[in-house]
Amino acid sequence: MVAIRRPVGLAARVRIRPAAEPAPGRPRLVLAPDSFKGTLTASEAAAAMAAGAARALPAAELVRLPVADGGEGTVDALVAAGMTERAVVVRDAFGQPVPARFAVAGDRAVIEAAQACGLHRSPGTPDAALRSSSVGVGDLLLAAVQVGCRQLVVGLGGTSCTDGGAGMARALGVRMLDRDGAELPYGGGALGRLAMLDPSGLDPRPRERAVLIACDVTNPLLGPDGAAAVFGPQKGAGPAEVARLAAGLARYAELVRQACGLDVATLPGGGAAGGLGAGLVAFAGGEVVSGIDFMLREQGFADRLRGATLVLTGEGCLDRQSSAGKAPAGVARLARAHGVPVLAIAGRVEVAAAELGLAGAYSLTELAGAGRAVSDPAGALAEVTERVLRDWMPEADAR
Repeated sequence: MVAIRRPVGLAARVRIRPAAEPAPGRPRLVLAPDSFKGTLTASEAAAAMAAGAARALPAAELVRLPVADGGEGTVDALVAAGMTERAVVVRDAFGQPVPARFAVAGDRAVIEAAQACGLHRSPGTPDAALRSSSVGVGDLLLAAVQVGCRQLVVGLGGTSCTDGGAGMARALGVRMLDRDGAELPYGGGALGRLAMLDPSGLDPRPRERAVLIACDVTNPLLGPDGAAAVFGPQKGAGPAEVARLAAGLARYAELVRQACGLDVATLPGGGAAGGLGAGLVAFAGGEVVSGIDFMLREQGFADRLRGATLVLTGEGCLDRQSSAGKAPAGVARLARAHGVPVLAIAGRVEVAAAELGLAGAYSLTELAGAGRAVSDPAGALAEVTERVLRDWMPEADAR
């Protein structure tokens, strides 16, 4: 576990210089932020960083590469990288039809769970945390199968559900009944009443494909680090709702074990997206992979690092979860392997930069003010980017 540290400001950093000198006279900067949830998409963050970098280093070559770790923004990032967008209508977390998209390249489809049951579609109340379902993710899987895709990648993250993937499984044909033989309501809050899980109607087509589960956490389904305990409060669940969701997931895991012969309770990553990771393993034959590693590979990030002087990344909050596989840590790991230092600018910084492999970490709320970080996030990010680069780069210092 990474301990939470005090915010790291402009004066506190570890200077790491690239192994090879950049081309004389023209530094090359790769701008690879994730989204700043609730304020900026990854593309908007990259544009704001570019605006600040251009002011600090007018001669620099700026390479924009907005990234995602499998959560919200995954489809946008891959479409920007050249994949084709497919539009569909699926059920949202509460069973209502909503437009959604997935990305296709050849016979590979990349699905973003947040397109169907994203936290941005939920009011975030205790009741919503109990009722929210992953059913639309099953709709997306079937849509990708129907267009002929042979490899399905499901990006997890940013979801409102804590149902263990039960809604997704039901969309694929699994029946979930109470003791009276009636279908359960959707949502994790009903799972404590689960008496029978019948997979006999499960659509076999997803299991006949290669299904990769791209996620940024290793949390299991159950326990103190499980889906309900760790992520339930982020989705609106209070202590009573967390306890109810945890009990329901425990009941669900036991019936999955009985019906499928698979113990999903402690699978690393099984607790991702409210347990959707566990459901995808059990009912779609999925394999958990690092979301950010998959995304960076698909986007050709290693190629973009050639000749780079510096990488800038960022997200809404750098904290103890960032080291578990989120975008900035993944960007830093790959860039460091190529001898390129990485700086991160985040809304908040709650962990030491060095613990994430970063050369420096900077907080918008600390350097631009909490009010401005919310009211004018793009302007604040551009301003802090300019300030950081003037402090960091000799070329800027000399202007």
